[in-house]
Amino acid sequence: MSSKTLAGLLAAALIVAPAIADDIVITDHENRTVTLPEAAQRVVTIPMPMASGVISLDGSSDKLVGLNPLSLTAIREGILGRIFPDAASISDAVTGTDFMPNVEALAAVDPDLVIQWGGRGPEIVDPITNAGLTTLLIKYGTEELTRQYMTMVATAIGRPERIPELVAWRDDVQQAIAGKVATLPADARPSVLYLGRSLSDITASGAKGNYNAWYIDLVGGRSASAELEGSVSINREQIAQWDPDVILLNSFEPNLDVNWVYTDPILSLTRAAQARRVYKMPLGGYRWDPPNQESPLTWMWLAELLHPEVFDYDLRAEMKSAYKKLYNYELSDADIDGIIWTAQQGDAAGYDQFEAR
Repeated sequence: MSSKTLAGLLAAALIVAPAIADDIVITDHENRTVTLPEAAQRVVTIPMPMASGVISLDGSSDKLVGLNPLSLTAIREGILGRIFPDAASISDAVTGTDFMPNVEALAAVDPDLVIQWGGRGPEIVDPITNAGLTTLLIKYGTEELTRQYMTMVATAIGRPERIPELVAWRDDVQQAIAGKVATLPADARPSVLYLGRSLSDITASGAKGNYNAWYIDLVGGRSASAELEGSVSINREQIAQWDPDVILLNSFEPNLDVNWVYTDPILSLTRAAQARRVYKMPLGGYRWDPPNQESPLTWMWLAELLHPEVFDYDLRAEMKSAYKKLYNYELSDADIDGIIWTAQQGDAAGYDQFEAR
């Protein structure tokens, strides 16, 4: 990471007011000025990835006093609740899964800062600001936005020193992967379909503003659903028409596993199913599907699955190093097997490369 890149991130997030040197002043993703008299000690996170993000940036769950119920689900289902057991018992009543805040519950936890989605309308923001609560709005969906909101939040909680190391890690992995993929011919890029939902509905997303499509391209794949506009409900026949080489199943639906594809009379005929290239996205400190603090591990995991002849990451070693950096936690082999769903992936092609040696 160049010093210019980091300086740009910090400048985008932090402007110290000259009149009151101790104030923390941040320009958020809706170009609003957010002022804190001191580092926030009590934080509510409404966007799902930010609960685990605050924990990783702070190195503890002490500052997290409220979160989205879907964030709590990820903490309890994944490893983060074992690393930080107090996080699994935080109240989930401050917001609905639709991001609509419960103002009475917010007031009860007395936050110094509420992190909410930006760009999704005033109805989910105005109740918070009208209650006089300091609110930081973040946007989502690209790697650039991810680095920006990580920097904003680290600054807000008084941990800006965490950003250089974490951004450098993202830069290093991204650049190394991109350098190797640059030599791949177009016909060597497999078609990859990521399904955001599969059980109650089947959804896929287009390439524009879609982080899944972005990292599929980064690691040398082609998004099978790139033609779509936004997130769209699709049917099995559409998947059969695309006939992807690889299918990625989301980690949001706990009862979803690869047999959903292999036992389906239509989906079992796709190239992905026939080649046993159906994979469930891992769930670590947060779900590996969307952008979050663990995203470089997603990129390495998928790069190895799409192009094992090109990449030679030791994923287990990379995960152990990352978890030490992110959470000061020593992963065991059993931890890793749980995160990457070793038992649930069945006989997926290439998954044996991730086995403990």
